[in-house]
Amino acid sequence: MKPLAVLVVSFVLSVLVLKILTKGLEFQLAGRIAMACMLLFTAIGHFAFLDGMSAMVPSFVPFKKEVMIITGIIEILFAVALLFPQYQKQTGWLLILFLVLVLPANIKSALQEINYQTGQMNGPGADYLWFRIPLQLCFVLWVYFTSIR
Repeated sequence: MKPLAVLVVSFVLSVLVLKILTKGLEFQLAGRIAMACMLLFTAIGHFAFLDGMSAMVPSFVPFKKEVMIITGIIEILFAVALLFPQYQKQTGWLLILFLVLVLPANIKSALQEINYQTGQMNGPGADYLWFRIPLQLCFVLWVYFTSIR
């Protein structure tokens, strides 16, 4: 999964750069920087794959494209706010809530085999949930341990 790769690579690079700049290991800051990078990466998908990602939104939700645009903007705001120490805890809690609220869209897309890039029904399928649900929990824990705790 691309967001996980972005998160891990960004984290490693952030740790290295912060080590050079500060002469210390700043894992929490590196974790917030990595989460910000991942959120910016996923936010781009909301705009680049608007039709496909709109297909992921549950049917009872109106204005699917507008919801995708708004959630993309929200992800960008989270990415920025995580980098400001005075906002990191509040942002962390809101981001955890956001991650929980978007999980049903991920479940729907897996069960209906929706390809988020095209909106076609040729996505990864239900087996993907064995990876996606633990990954979402990983993201929640990541935010908790880098922003709240």
